[in-house]
Amino acid sequence: MSDKNFKPKYRSQQWFDNPSNPGMTALYLERSMNFGLTPEELRSGKPIIGIAQTGSDISPCNRVHIKLAERVREGIRTAGGIAFEFPVHPIQETLKRPTAAVDRNLAYLGLVEILHGYPLDGVVLMTGCDKTTPACLMAASTVDLPAIVLNGGPMLDGWHNGKLAGSGTAVWDSRVELAAGRIDYEQFIDIVTSSAPSDGHCNTMGTASTMNSLAEALGMSLTGNANIPAPYRERGQMAYKTGLRIVDMVKDDLTPSAIMTREAFENAIVVNSAIGGSTNAQVHITAIARHIGVELETDAWQQVGYDIPLMANIQPAGEFLCESYHRAGGTSAVMSELLDNDKIHGNVMTVTGKKMSENLKGIKIKDEKVITPFKNPMKQKAGFIVLKGNLFESAIMKTSVISKSFKDKFLSNPGKEGVLEGKVIVFEGSEDYHDRLNDKSLDMNENSILVIRGAGPVGWPGSAEVVNMQPSDDLIKKGITELPCIGDGRQSGTSGSPSILNASPESATGGGLAWLRTGDTVVIDLNKYTADMLVSPEEIEVRKKVGVPTYPASQTPWQEIQRNYVGELANGGVLENAVKYQKVKKDLPRDNH
Repeated sequence: MSDKNFKPKYRSQQWFDNPSNPGMTALYLERSMNFGLTPEELRSGKPIIGIAQTGSDISPCNRVHIKLAERVREGIRTAGGIAFEFPVHPIQETLKRPTAAVDRNLAYLGLVEILHGYPLDGVVLMTGCDKTTPACLMAASTVDLPAIVLNGGPMLDGWHNGKLAGSGTAVWDSRVELAAGRIDYEQFIDIVTSSAPSDGHCNTMGTASTMNSLAEALGMSLTGNANIPAPYRERGQMAYKTGLRIVDMVKDDLTPSAIMTREAFENAIVVNSAIGGSTNAQVHITAIARHIGVELETDAWQQVGYDIPLMANIQPAGEFLCESYHRAGGTSAVMSELLDNDKIHGNVMTVTGKKMSENLKGIKIKDEKVITPFKNPMKQKAGFIVLKGNLFESAIMKTSVISKSFKDKFLSNPGKEGVLEGKVIVFEGSEDYHDRLNDKSLDMNENSILVIRGAGPVGWPGSAEVVNMQPSDDLIKKGITELPCIGDGRQSGTSGSPSILNASPESATGGGLAWLRTGDTVVIDLNKYTADMLVSPEEIEVRKKVGVPTYPASQTPWQEIQRNYVGELANGGVLENAVKYQKVKKDLPRDNH
């Protein structure tokens, strides 16, 4: 039996308390009780809250959530809800091969099915390592159940021989020392591992800390959640408060679509510039926007965010790490300063049930060495620029990490200030780069531009963080530690390299990089925001007849499926056929028997 007139307060009652369909109600209740729940609880009319658990032994950055979930559960219970904890497909940036990015969309799909097909009225999204945050927010956007983000927090500050050792950043800095012969292999391992002293995700402003800061900027987490280190007691307290809050969000039917508006996404872009955030943010924020139905063009990253100053003195763009950043006030303090200077929208709704301006009232910077005031920043105009030309339809460049040495060497030629010009060396993926980096026949010199292709969502697959390439060992020994880099892949948010990234379309789908050849001259004009190879259209047409560069075959069913449906990085790298599914909670799934 079914009764279309049955209109319960919460969707979970369609499973657990539907008197017009006793057969199915009994079936749903029966097996849900086998570990100790009572029918009285499940039929009480209390909201059922999902805890989307992303931590495990193979997701060490998020493993702290195994403990934090208990505090979330206690908060849910105290507020009058019932908690259902479940696993999310693991995504660990540093362990998954060929790249964790291949699984972002897979985790998204799995979570959509859980949120839609199970008796859940709201969900706590437990995020942390890079791709877990966008995957969870993408799924919440598609389903549009009340949802709130709780991240596990960054690691404590790492130290080596009295100096700060930041996760990721220590790798990029130390590999130069290794190539120069100033340290050996064991010393290299010791330096890098010293950057991971505790539970938590990256302690630099890499993609993990960036995306969890932007979750707060979007209004999807409680104020102050973004940067509390994983081992701090405040992290457990925040978990409890998050559990409390989600129950009231369900009662008020406060959903992601009411929070993540165009204005909220503009806030995220502005905050990303101010904190020196990861270049991966452009891909992930675009993906979230597309799944919630908000138009967010690539040009917005320049038009909205470029003029914003760099305020967070955090590696890789700065000096400190996230433990110090939290103590200085964290992302909430940055946002409060931005609001005071009319750079973010204060009238947007947040998970607190209040406007952003109300949440930020009274929050101040606590340490101006770590977070600079808006009017006395580390750097003016620190956002992304968007480049276009015959190399690609769009790519981005993070300007907050353009060092004085890079600017003096590559962007200060008299009469051509702001113009990067040189002959390219083209690598077909990272294997080719590592195999040939020290090949003397390449004639790599201090004016070379390094290009890597085959690193996009189709070519890799998934898109890999391989664009931040270093010069040959010979050049490094001569003191040349950086060269301009261009690629159709990504780079780690922990890298301080001002690479040109996320080139779209990628070479594997016929983007301009596919037709580039070693020895070609490339001109990047940061004044006009153009990126071109000095190759005639006729010659490009000749090269097209050869076809796009080859790339490795799919190794798993999922890799093949993703390659068949994934879009370009400029468009979020989403499964293009998934975008049409929005607010799917409105259509209740059919009974299973």
